[in-house]
Formats: sequence, structure tokens, C-alpha cells
Amino acid sequence: MSKKVAKGEYIETDTGNKVSRRSQIIGTTNIILGGKTVIQAEVIIRGDLLRTLSSSTGDKSSGNPVAVAIGRYCFFSRGCELRPPGKLYRGSFSHYPLKIADHVFVGPSSIIEAALIGSHVSIGSNCVIGKFAIIKDYVRILDGTVVPPNMVIPSFSVVGGRPGRVVGEVAEGEVDGFDLREVYRGVGNS
Repeated sequence: MSKKVAKGEYIETDTGNKVSRRSQIIGTTNIILGGKTVIQAEVIIRGDLLRTLSSSTGDKSSGNPVAVAIGRYCFFSRGCELRPPGKLYRGSFSHYPLKIADHVFVGPSSIIEAALIGSHVSIGSNCVIGKFAIIKDYVRILDGTVVPPNMVIPSFSVVGGRPGRVVGEVAEGEVDGFDLREVYRGVGNS
């Protein structure tokens, strides 16, 4: 009998990303992971939702189009979903890229359809981030918040409610709590 090597929960990539075997990543060629990102079980990332409109310049760019771009040290909790935002434009429906910067935490069961999420952002559990929302740096979104489509959240804001609105500011002492390096180191196959 041959011995089977026990498979761990996470697959670790060359750039240090830890991806759960039980996550669903669709359209992998259109997703960029910056490195040292953790993707837990039941996370859905929709890289297959691409921009269908042709570019206005008319020249064909080389390489794959990017549907989802994720920075370094991001953490996606169990059951969250990332999908590029889409809208009807000039009579046809098209998706636009979802860009997530460094040190972004997304809580369990949250749905993200933002256009841009800045660095050092913490999104609570059961949140819905509406289409084309822009979240600047050092923002905390409280549990259960529904951020409306096209909302721009300024830096150092605390957002809560349904619909989401700015309810406070991130204090200077809280800024250090947004660094996700220790959270990354605590995730593994052991």
C-alpha cells in the first residue's frame, strides 16, 4: 500500500498566498493576487465577470484582462464574495475591475462589489458593499453595514448602518490595528 500525503486546508502559492481548497475562484487568469493573501473556505471570487466593451483606442492590448486585483496581506473570511461591479453602458451590460489595495480584511458572509478599496480597510461581517463604491484608506466598516452603490467613503472614517453612513472617525491609536501581517502568520495547515 502506498502512503497518501495528508492534504492541508490551504494551498500555498509561490508568492505566499494561502488559498483554501474549499474556496471557489472562478476565472483565475483574470485575478491578480499581490502576495501573502489568505482566502478562507467558502469564499467566492468571480474573475469570470469581465469588461465586455472594447477599448476606445481600438488597439489590442496584450495579456489577460484583469477582473479582480488584490494587494498584499489581505484576508477574506469564510463565505464572503468578491465580484466586479457591472452596469449598463451605451446599451450593453459590462463589468469593470474590482481593485483592492494592501491590508484589507473582509469579514464573514460579506459581499463586495466596489470599484476600489484602499489600504488598511476593515470590513465587518454580513456587510454589503454596493456597486462602484470607493473606500479610501484606513476605513472601518461595522458589522451588518450596507454601503449604497457609488458611495465614496473618505479616509479615516467609521461607517455603519443600513444604508451606510459615516458615524465616526478612526482614532490615531487605532491605525496600528489595521496591519494584517500577524493574522497572516497565524493561518496555516498545522
